[in-house]
Amino acid sequence: MVKLAAKCILAGDPTVGKTALAQIFRSDGAHFQKNYTLTTGVDLVVKTVPVPDTGDSVELFILDSAGKELYSEMLDKLWESPNVLCLVYDVTNEQSFTSCSKWLEKARSQMPGATLPGVLVGNKTDLASRRVVESAQTRAWALGQGLECFETSVKEMENYKAPFHYLAKQFHHLYREKLEVFQALV
Repeated sequence: MVKLAAKCILAGDPTVGKTALAQIFRSDGAHFQKNYTLTTGVDLVVKTVPVPDTGDSVELFILDSAGKELYSEMLDKLWESPNVLCLVYDVTNEQSFTSCSKWLEKARSQMPGATLPGVLVGNKTDLASRRVVESAQTRAWALGQGLECFETSVKEMENYKAPFHYLAKQFHHLYREKLEVFQALV
């Protein structure tokens, strides 16, 4: 039984639901924050995720990052050496999806030449009548960037665990690959 630790960057524009996603995941659906408070800098959320069929687990250290440009320079230091990435956009806000390119580039610049497993999460699917970002568009973009794509409604507590479980599984897979390479050398 192995317990791994992974630094997870949670990134996206302001008001897309990053903090709500992190809090609802940490509390297993028990805590939905109804009042929005702007994240200044980074909030840390820690949660252990079991890896199916292994007995192993990954402790995710989720860095819930401010979406405002004002905090951009501060993020550089805090984002050093990430292990996994969770990009979040609001399905009712086209600009929040467009900005994902910028957030992805910023995250990948912290790990040049290395693999950074990641997910793209479309939040606020409960606002279907106001939706402007289509699933097919985001899936195509995510695929082109090597990201897995998810949609969620944190408010309705739908599919909020899946992105983090996927990231834990991917991180564990990278660990197993490195372990096999190391064992082959010995």
